[in-house]
Amino acid sequence: MAGGAACLSGKGASGGRLRGIEEVGAPWRRCGGAFDLPGILLQTERPFSNLPAMPTSYHIVPTQAHNDLVRAAYIHRGYTAAEAEDAARFCEMASAHGIRTHNAIKALHLDHLFGSATGGCKPGAEIKVIEKKFAASEAWDGNLKLGQSVAFRAMERCMELADKYGIGQVSVDNAFHYLWGGGYVMDAAKKGYIAYTNCTSTLGEVVPFGGKFPVLGTNPHSWGLPTQDACGFPIVIDWATSTVAMGRVQQLKREGKPLPPGAAVDKDGKPTTDANEAAWLLPFGAHKGYGLSLLIEVMGGMIGGSLPTLRGGGAHPDIKGQPFPAGEKRTSSFYFQVIHPDAISSGLFAKGRNFSENVKAVIDDILGHGNEGCMLPGQPEAQNAAHTVNAGGLLFTTAEVEALNEIADEAGIARFDLAGLATYDVP
Repeated sequence: MAGGAACLSGKGASGGRLRGIEEVGAPWRRCGGAFDLPGILLQTERPFSNLPAMPTSYHIVPTQAHNDLVRAAYIHRGYTAAEAEDAARFCEMASAHGIRTHNAIKALHLDHLFGSATGGCKPGAEIKVIEKKFAASEAWDGNLKLGQSVAFRAMERCMELADKYGIGQVSVDNAFHYLWGGGYVMDAAKKGYIAYTNCTSTLGEVVPFGGKFPVLGTNPHSWGLPTQDACGFPIVIDWATSTVAMGRVQQLKREGKPLPPGAAVDKDGKPTTDANEAAWLLPFGAHKGYGLSLLIEVMGGMIGGSLPTLRGGGAHPDIKGQPFPAGEKRTSSFYFQVIHPDAISSGLFAKGRNFSENVKAVIDDILGHGNEGCMLPGQPEAQNAAHTVNAGGLLFTTAEVEALNEIADEAGIARFDLAGLATYDVP
């Protein structure tokens, strides 16, 4: 599967440079210091670090070729054409916005570990809508349908309900992980809505504040705000409730680097910065992150979700090594909410400003007064998207292209020719 010209040149509007593969330099690395940002930064600015920016090179994979690969892989695993299309749409969205932690490689890896290969996700499953007496609310039985398909449909339904009632919400039980929640709320925000989602994670890997045994998921939550007129992109607040993800621990272990303080504990529940000794994660912000994670867990319990220590078959050896309790569930739960801005607006804006002008005034005030260098949530993703547009395709490291080629082998389709892919430099 070849794609891209062999040699492109010229500097783009977003600051990146297209060039031939023969000039490839340093491998990809994460920006942002010790902080786990929702997106991987491609831009030159490193907002939480004083370290100098380093040039980074990526291979340009044509979007259509990438999507064809994703569709083929999911169909190969038994998913329907519609589910494969949803998977491709999601993976394109994640890659275009620099979300390397939840791209096609991660999505298919999780499907192998917990999804179609193990019965945690059922290709071709149908969603069941559970009858409720509340006009603006729906509850769904996901029946282990592909999480991306469920999430796209749930968010669309929430927008329909918000158009009619001012607000709409959908809860989902018996779900398989939907991956990057920020993508769904960003999509709704771009359409003019305020959107929120959370989900209970597949595995219980997080220790509660003051405890030592992992009983919580990383439990991400995501907000999207329609702020395009104010700052050029939707504000997207998207993060896990753990200080770092387990993947971050594994990365630092491979690199021989320490963890940030307050990120993990060892097998005895003692705080550690040694990635080799880290067994379980801690919530961010001590009791505050714990409270948010607990909120998501209890909401999941109200929806119908399973015990966090049992989800995914259990993460702790003491649980994983025991027979699964009869009658219990391994599944996650989702929650989606969409608010129509007109439903909450008083219209009583100062100095005769309209809605958009007032939102811009608020953001300008926040970023004024010497705060001009501060970054808004969603800005890294917007900058990454600009690089994607400038490059004319999706950006991947050499290792990522090789991983995509392994997926191509599985699906029985042609590989990407690394030598034939153009590259894109982020200075």
